[in-house]
Amino acid sequence: MSAPERIPPRSVTSVDLLAEGELTVRGRIREASNAALFCTVAYEGQEASCVYKPVAGERPLWDFPDGTLAEREVAAYEVSEATGWGLVPPTVLRDGPHGEGMVQLWIEATPDAELLALVDGEEPGPGWKAIGFAEVGEGKTALLVHADDERLRRLAVLDAVINNADRKGGHLLPTEAGRLYGIDHGVTFNAENKLRTLLWGWAGEPLTAEAVDVLKELQTALGTSGALAERLGGLITAVELDATRARVDALLESGRHPQPSGEWPAIPWPPV
Repeated sequence: MSAPERIPPRSVTSVDLLAEGELTVRGRIREASNAALFCTVAYEGQEASCVYKPVAGERPLWDFPDGTLAEREVAAYEVSEATGWGLVPPTVLRDGPHGEGMVQLWIEATPDAELLALVDGEEPGPGWKAIGFAEVGEGKTALLVHADDERLRRLAVLDAVINNADRKGGHLLPTEAGRLYGIDHGVTFNAENKLRTLLWGWAGEPLTAEAVDVLKELQTALGTSGALAERLGGLITAVELDATRARVDALLESGRHPQPSGEWPAIPWPPV
């Protein structure tokens, strides 16, 4: 009798693990403005750390409909994946111990990466881009700068597409492997222009050729029959989806990074 055929184990992706695994709450992330729980998730012999943000713990915001922040986090991940840049950690919408919520893979950031700095003088040094002047106490100001880093530049393009209203320094997670992730995308995809970010260093400058190619691919994926449009349709409203399409179209038409509109505070507070 021949031996039974061995079926190789199915490869478990991070999304599989987050979506199907057993979620165990380990503690609360107290610095978060909305309920954010540190958890572990286990599935088919694999385990990882993650963040779980239940819809029930969302703080109401005047300019975003109640109970939608978790869906916007997932929508930001979907757009990030469509760019091919992988700037947002794997993120899913699922039931958990406190009801439906967003679950995102935990990213260990390296503490010594220099992406932001305060410098004396009125111009940034080589390798840095100016954001603006900040008060540092006793009536003194310093120039706030961010690194002239292609990873940050890609993230600036993503933020312009998703209309990120809260890109703070603490939402930037560089890793020892050289990756950069952005987190906390609950206040995104508003139909009104609410872009508020620290990544203004390229404002008004031409988009890179890579960014233009990515935006063209997004334009196709966001079409009425596009796969990305279908996925986003279950996460944001039709008006917000149309506004996302319009932002991509506007970026391609101008060929430049957006500039502050003057109608909305350009830099989040606190900036970090």
